[in-house]
This record gives sequence, C-alpha cells and structure tokens, in this order.
Amino acid sequence: MRLVMNEPVERMEGPYRRRWWALLVLCLSLLIIVMANTALTVAAPDMTRDLGLSSADLQWVIDGYTVPYAALMLLLGAIGDKYSRRGALVLGLVVFGGGAVAGYLADSSTAVIAARAVMGVGAALIMPATLSLLAATFPRKERAKAITLWTATAGLAIAAGPVVAGALLRDHGWSSTFLINVPIAAVAIVAAFVLVPPSKAGHHDRIDYVGGLLSVIWTGALVYMIIEGPHFGWGAKAVTAAVVAGVALIAFVLWELRHPRPILDVRRFTERRFAGSNLAVALFFLAVFGAFYYLTQHLQFVLGYDALDTGVRMLPLAGAVFVGSALTGYLTPRVGMKWTVSAGMVGGTAALALLTQVDAGSSYGDFVAPLVILGLAIGLALSPCTDAIMGSFPEAELGVGGAVNDTSLELGGSLGIAILGSLLATSYSDHLADATKGSKLPADALTTAQDSVGAGYAVAQGIGDKARALAEQAAHASSPQQAAQLKAQAQQLAEGAGQMSHAVGSSFADAVAHTSLVGVVILGAGTVLVAVLLPRRDKARAEQPAEEKEPQLSKAG
Repeated sequence: MRLVMNEPVERMEGPYRRRWWALLVLCLSLLIIVMANTALTVAAPDMTRDLGLSSADLQWVIDGYTVPYAALMLLLGAIGDKYSRRGALVLGLVVFGGGAVAGYLADSSTAVIAARAVMGVGAALIMPATLSLLAATFPRKERAKAITLWTATAGLAIAAGPVVAGALLRDHGWSSTFLINVPIAAVAIVAAFVLVPPSKAGHHDRIDYVGGLLSVIWTGALVYMIIEGPHFGWGAKAVTAAVVAGVALIAFVLWELRHPRPILDVRRFTERRFAGSNLAVALFFLAVFGAFYYLTQHLQFVLGYDALDTGVRMLPLAGAVFVGSALTGYLTPRVGMKWTVSAGMVGGTAALALLTQVDAGSSYGDFVAPLVILGLAIGLALSPCTDAIMGSFPEAELGVGGAVNDTSLELGGSLGIAILGSLLATSYSDHLADATKGSKLPADALTTAQDSVGAGYAVAQGIGDKARALAEQAAHASSPQQAAQLKAQAQQLAEGAGQMSHAVGSSFADAVAHTSLVGVVILGAGTVLVAVLLPRRDKARAEQPAEEKEPQLSKAG
C-alpha cells in the first residue's frame, strides 16, 4: 500500500478513493477519546483504594482531562485548519498516547491528574481533526452517512470502555486501563499516514490568536466553575472562575464581532439551524453523561456487578445507538432533521422518565428499556446535528466547525456530571439521613456513609467485619457470660450492618429516581426549545455556495 504522507494533493478528480478506510482511522481516534472517560468510571474504585484518593482527588482525576480538552479545542482546531489537519490528528495521538503511558506509570494522585491533563490536550487536537478531515474527505452526498458512523462509534465507545477496562481489572491493577489507549493510538498514527489524505485550509490568513486565547480562558474557566461549584461548594475559587468566564466570554464576543477574520464568527449562532443543533448536542450529552455517571454506580454498588459485568450490561446502549444511526440515515433525508432530532430528544426524555421509577427492588431488567431507548435517541438525534453544524462552515474552517460541535458536546457532558452528579449526591445524603434516623449506629459512621454510595457500603462492610470478629471472639470466650455478651454485641452489629446496607441501597435508588426527574425536566424543556429553533425545512444546502458544496483537499505542507 503506497504512503500518501508526501503526496501533494491540490485537486482530486472525484472523491478520495480510500475515504472509507480513512474514516476507520478517524473512528479509531474518536474511540480512544471517549473510552478514556468511560473506562475510568469502572477503574475509579480500585484507584481510590490504591492511591488513597479523597473525593476531591477523584473528581479531579476525572475532570483533569475535561478542562484542557474543552478549553483548547477551538484554538487547536483553527491551527489544524491553517497548517495541517492530519498533522494535528497525528500530534494529538502522540500526546494522548504519551499521557496514557504516564498514567500507567503514575503512583500518586498528582501524577494521575497530570497524566489525564496531558491526555486532555491530546484529545483537544484529535477531536476537531477527526470531524474536519471527515468533512474534507467525503463529498456532501456521503458526508451524512460518514458522520452517522462517526456518531455510532461514540456510542460504541461509551460501552466498550467499561467492558475492556473491566476485563483488565479482573487480573490487573487500575493502571492497566490507561494502556487500553496506547496500541490503538499507535495503530491510528501509522494508519493516518497511510490512509488519511493531507488536508488544510486553502487560504493562509493569520490566525486570530487573541480570539483563540479568549476562547481558551472563557471555556476553561466555565468548565472549571462547572466542576468546582457543585462538587466543592461555591467558594472563592468557583466564584472567581464564574467571573473570569463571564468577562472573557463578553470580551470574546465583542472581539470576534469586530475582527475581519475571527476564529469563530459568532453571528452563526443567530442562525436557527446552527443554534438549535448546538443546543441539542449539549443537552443530549448532559443527559447521557449524567445518566451514565449514576447508572454505572448503581450497577456496581447497589446491584453488585463487578467492572466487567457492569460494562457488558451497558452494551444495549451501544447496540441501540447503531440502530438509531441507521434509522436517522434513512429518515432524515425524507422527513428533515427537525423531526428526527425532535424525536430523538423526546426518546431521551422518555428514557430518563423510565428511570424515575427506580426503587430499592429494581433489578437490571428494569434498566434495559431505558438504556435501549436512550441509545436509539442518541443515534436518531446526534448525527443530523453534527452534520448541520459542520455544514455551516466553509472548507477553510472545518477544524473550527468540528471544535464547535465537540465543545458543545463536552460542555453538555460536564454540565451533566456536575449538575446531575451534584443532585445525586445531595439526594442520596438526604435520603440516607432519613432512612437511618433513630438508629443506634455510630454518628461518625453515618456521616461517612453519607459521602457517597461507595462509602456507605464500605461503612456497612466495616460494621459487618466487626460483628464477625466479635462472633469469633465469642466462640473462644473464657466464660459463658463473656460469650453471651460478645454474641449479643455481634448480633447488634450484624443487624446494624444489614440495616446500613439496605438503607444505602434504597437511598441511592431513590436518589437515581429523583435525579432522573430533574433530567426529565431539563431535557424536556430543551426538547421544546430545540423544536422551536430548528427550521421546518433544511435550506442550508440549497443556500450553500457551489464552490463550498464539495470541499477539495488542499496541499498539505
């Protein structure tokens, strides 16, 4: 197979012939970005025990990836457009793989957080590059199908991460989950040079670095505030981040409106199709990331599945994404994106509504229908939105278009974990306090149990261990009186352990139901707003200039 890395591609006669192989490389690159977060959700308990992580440490292990990822995408997408989209993809894969190796070698919370941040920088290079290369490589008539497969890959990665990580955790430590990404990144790097054509913008205008810097500041500060405030309280750090985000956003908008070549033409957000699509992406991932956050905890802690079993039980979601993607590929050209996106959002709202029925007696079977409906909804709604967002940008700004889509996705996901995760924690704590009111359990144990569902079960297990130790002592007591006393104490502690375990499970189930109800309200209101915003008929393609309908691959330096 002949390398294309040095081919000067100025104009191509017809579509690039190996474009579907190139799409496979782009989907592999997307796969590791999404898996980096979903795999971590099942590795978190082992990591917490091994490194002695506090709840704050664990939160930043997760979100140390998110802040640079969200903050840098717009600027790095523009740089990829100007210099080399394929170069940005390969560099991102190298950085991402290096961060994964550093995570594998890490032996402290600080080292893990730093490794995750490096991976976030790599992801910020990779993510917009995948979409810009996709849009530059495929002709308009095939682009929607290619984006559908790209979206379906994201759905696959949501479930694949926990499955692969769970399989590794059966025989290896948490650090092995970082190595999932390394062989895939290595294969993608080589394949990118072989299969992905060089591409960059046709013009050589200077990049709006001031606008890019302002976008980094306001997006980074906003994501930091979203993480810091709900989880750690609205103290000085969160308030300062909120102020910085607000000031920088205003400065960014004003600067972009005045700049002759802005990094992002903010006037696009006045277009209903563009604004509605971005809102739909953000709201959907708010619901998906939030639901995934508490469903994996419920499966692991309340229903008692191990990491691999948890991942396997999330597979109906991934399968349904593929089915939904196939449906939207058939329906959207016939009925328009307004109806498929609206139907998808209604489906997502219905999936969350089913989760409001979760209670202490719920089994895995009660989660299958919500997972399938949510997967179908993702497949129906997200591909048309991504296609609409990318179609709003000319060939010279495809990297920026990909960055806008992915920033909406990441902001929505961050909000989902922050808002729904915070509500989940508060609801669980309140329900557990009510469930254990009047019990004879130690006050410090009750306080610890209210921190999280994992902490609650750990407290119950600790009480149970004490009960077994006392029963063992009773069996070897020196007198019948001492044996009777120790047996009574052991019985009381055993009953307390059972009471605590039941209270933790029922309280978390109630918290899942309550949090899902809030998700229903948010996504339901968003569904109405998106349906109003999206135009009835898709006029974007008809209005697009002829020279922009079939973007050509420009010479890569």
